[in-house]
Amino acid sequence: MEISMEERLFLDTRPGAMPLYEALRQAITWVEPDAVIEVKKTQISFKNPLLFAAVSFLPVLKKAARPDPFITLTLGLLHPLESPRVSVQTEPYTNRWTVHITLGSTTEIDDELLSWIAEAAACARMKKKKARTS
Repeated sequence: MEISMEERLFLDTRPGAMPLYEALRQAITWVEPDAVIEVKKTQISFKNPLLFAAVSFLPVLKKAARPDPFITLTLGLLHPLESPRVSVQTEPYTNRWTVHITLGSTTEIDDELLSWIAEAAACARMKKKKARTS
């Protein structure tokens, strides 16, 4: 699937992040081929049909600690991730974790990151299935 004009416009203010976004987008859609991509004002959302991942420029790290360029990948999980790769994570609801990972290089899009994306996609499908049966 080709990158849309809306995605390009979102990334227009940070052109250095385009190669990183392209690689991450390819990885997300490889893990979840039926993902629907929605461009919002502050993020690009990936849904199946519920949100499982988002890409933004959310500055979760202090400027001195952020790579240049960078993007922030946000995942919805059922547990916290114990990894130094996690920039920030919160538990807005019981057993619902929002995990932010700052990426600065395509080399960071590895098997570990792919497994977290797959887990987030599975969590979203599970939530959707649970909502239908309730």
